Amino acid sequence: MTTKINIVGGGLAGAEAAWQAAEAGTEVRLFEMRPVSQTPAHRTDKLAEIVCSNSFKTDEPGTAPYLLKEELRRGRSLVMEAADANRVPAGAALAVDRGDFAEHITRRIGEHPRIELVREEFTSLPEEEIAVICTGPLTSSALTEEIIKMTGDDQLYFYDAIAPIVSAESIDMSIAFRAARYGKGGDDYINCPFTKEEYEVFYNELVAAKSVPLKRFEETRWFESCLPLEETARRGVDTLRFACMKPRGLPDPKTGREPYAAVQLRQENLMADAYSLVGFQNHLRYPEQKRIIRLIPGLQNADILQYGQIHRNTFINSPKLLDGTLRVKKRPNIFFAGQITGVEGYLESVGTGWLAGINAAKLASGGTLLEAPSNSAIGSLCRYVSMAETKNFQPVNITFGILEQLPVELRKKYRRKRERHEYQVNLALREWDDWLAENFEFSNATSGLAG
Repeated sequence: MTTKINIVGGGLAGAEAAWQAAEAGTEVRLFEMRPVSQTPAHRTDKLAEIVCSNSFKTDEPGTAPYLLKEELRRGRSLVMEAADANRVPAGAALAVDRGDFAEHITRRIGEHPRIELVREEFTSLPEEEIAVICTGPLTSSALTEEIIKMTGDDQLYFYDAIAPIVSAESIDMSIAFRAARYGKGGDDYINCPFTKEEYEVFYNELVAAKSVPLKRFEETRWFESCLPLEETARRGVDTLRFACMKPRGLPDPKTGREPYAAVQLRQENLMADAYSLVGFQNHLRYPEQKRIIRLIPGLQNADILQYGQIHRNTFINSPKLLDGTLRVKKRPNIFFAGQITGVEGYLESVGTGWLAGINAAKLASGGTLLEAPSNSAIGSLCRYVSMAETKNFQPVNITFGILEQLPVELRKKYRRKRERHEYQVNLALREWDDWLAENFEFSNATSGLAG
């Protein structure tokens, strides 16, 4: 077995895996097929290009997404370095300028003396060389076929969607207003308020709008946490008002009351000249999207910079395939990381890339592979993808539901959910720091990897 590691895929998980392996002293080849071969969703040749929302979810202490962010920060994650350096206003959430974020990671990877960036498609799984497959939800057809040969299962896909983006100057601020839900974060979001009558018109037109047809030979398998807008709407007339269009915590300053429904727009970049429609991923035809978006109060003259679109996402049946180190049980030289493993979300993908990169380096150097602590966010994600029920295996985000539960006596002591979650996060971070100090060389637990 050679000691040079192949990291396949230059997305968030791949960039993180390459960085961690190289920082551990291993020579790395990072394969990214763009721009030689493009994908249906990417637009540039930059590493870690974000194609969906620019939000990394909440960064509020005491939450599960915050725990994941802190674990990565303390583990000296390259992606978290880039996210913190290129954040844009988004209330309690961590959102980034997607262009500057990708540029930051591309530059850092290019400067690393132990990383060779290879711009070509990786088409086969090596027999002996170490490889970490981080090709994400848009794995190429050739590599997908190789994975199918290894797994013996061709049910490797579901559908995901991208939300539209509009020009800031085309938003009618005489109708829309700035605010964050419940005042968290000041006025970081632009909100478009609906009356009951406006909502009913919008809803009826949305469910009647024409969608882009799916390929006849592919089954529709939507991921529940990223349903297209029109699919959510079909579940009931008020479903959107309790989902992405909920008005709770958003009083309109013109009336002092919460609107009947509301669409939130989140800043896309530091220049604040573009905003995405939160939760508005869809697969409507472009003319229909334009018509539906312009029914939103304040967006009647919207200049649409990016339309929502649909694409096939690929993921493996990880519990059959992987162990807790993210290594393939029957092919010990192969690791998987990122969305292809069945984690959903940017930083969930990064967390698996972080661990897989470290373990690939340990395998190359003859070290002992690591499993993350069972009560950590990264450990919980890896436990899920390696031990979940395989019959209805579905991608998962980081939530308290997959974290290791507190003992009964502590659950009784901390009966209020917020207090219990804060205690759980603080406990997990203390144990995370101890685990990092035990397994890596540190100057102190919170400064990250020292060598």
